[in-house]
Amino acid sequence: MKKPELLLPAGSLDRLKTAFLYGADAVYCGTPSMSLRAKSQFTMEEVKEGVELANKLNKKVYLTVNMFAHNKDLEKLPEIAKTLKEIKPHGVIVADPAIFMYLRENAPELNLHASTQSSITSWMSVNFWKNLGAKMAVLAREVSIEDMKEIKEKCPDIKIETFIHGSMCMSYSGRCLLSNFLADRGANQGKCAHSCRWNYKLHVKLKDGTLKELNLNEENRDLFDFLIEEEHRPGDIMEIIETEDGANILNSKDLCLLPRLPDFINSGIDCLKVEGRNKTQYYVAMVAKTYRKAIDDYVNNPETWKAENYLDELYSISNRGFSLAFADGDLRNYANNYDSTKSTSEYEFAGYIVKSDDKCSYFLVKNKIVLGDKITFIIPNGKNIDYTFNEIVDGDNDLKLNEVNSGLDKVIKIPLKLDSLVVAKKHKNLDSIDKARIELDKESYKIELGYGNQDKYNELKHNLLNYLR
Repeated sequence: MKKPELLLPAGSLDRLKTAFLYGADAVYCGTPSMSLRAKSQFTMEEVKEGVELANKLNKKVYLTVNMFAHNKDLEKLPEIAKTLKEIKPHGVIVADPAIFMYLRENAPELNLHASTQSSITSWMSVNFWKNLGAKMAVLAREVSIEDMKEIKEKCPDIKIETFIHGSMCMSYSGRCLLSNFLADRGANQGKCAHSCRWNYKLHVKLKDGTLKELNLNEENRDLFDFLIEEEHRPGDIMEIIETEDGANILNSKDLCLLPRLPDFINSGIDCLKVEGRNKTQYYVAMVAKTYRKAIDDYVNNPETWKAENYLDELYSISNRGFSLAFADGDLRNYANNYDSTKSTSEYEFAGYIVKSDDKCSYFLVKNKIVLGDKITFIIPNGKNIDYTFNEIVDGDNDLKLNEVNSGLDKVIKIPLKLDSLVVAKKHKNLDSIDKARIELDKESYKIELGYGNQDKYNELKHNLLNYLR
């Protein structure tokens, strides 16, 4: 049974190293001038260092050149081609056919991959890119597992990659102009403002043509329910919920296809991709470790494999609720979160080890630590380690501290010998709304998986709405 390649995002050099430490076979990254992540923290020198490290570890680095070029961008192409030839990445992810053809002609030694932004949804589209010279085709998120299997069967001479985890875009394969329209920031130029996750207020138009904001308060809130119906789906009524922060009507949940791992592995899929180049080291570490173990466990012993054994680890990462999205075919309303755009979890990123010596490890604090707090170190290839702060010692001057706030880049000493870049998590204090939303999101996901309870879901939904109001 062939193991698919586990491909993690890397928005910085430290996140690249973290992905490799926690089990990724490959990472994808880019620089602001070349990719759809204008906030990428990579310099060219760091990309080179990342590729050199990958070569030493027998792993891979794929670079993204997945912007859609306008005329003003074309003058960059000679320099981009020159740089790529110098760096020698293991693959280059490209979306724009013009850029693809330019690199094929001017840097033929590069392995070119067709990006998910190319909206590849059929075996014929895969063959189109193969005939252009692509070595890997990244399927659109809109492709079902059954279609993916057919694509793999009919396209045996090109590698197939598909997304398995991470944030989803409301627009088709991320081809969105909403950010351009509302914020003058081009999503396909790496500057998405995530306008789909903004809060929108309800207004009414009066008979005289004037617009008024509909202010909901304790006196009138229970007089209204706001519902929408799409003309081609009569009877499929969707509730629009407005809180004091507004309404969220375009907010997709996060993709989580871990329960469908057997389908991917048995189909012979070549590469499983995780979204999230702007996510934290904690996200990279937790997702990499969880999927690494899940893949290895299934390949080694498929008869006893259960997805439920791994989901708690993924739920310890901030998320908007999980969904199978298009994996089983048609998208269901459970794939959207109309109540909140916020990512939340029962845990948060405590920090990570920056270095160690013979006496201790030095821990960079990412969220507030106070005396008595307990954190859990996520060990890459072993059992996690719990640690309680009976004392907090400053890493610079050995002063005893009562607490360390977030945002200070403060390093403290830990009397344990741990590898650099090992991350830690800690319990997060949640309010009633977050607790109710997490419960609802979990039940929603169970319904998609086929073992949830609709009555329980309705009850949890009602509870959350009461908290929101």
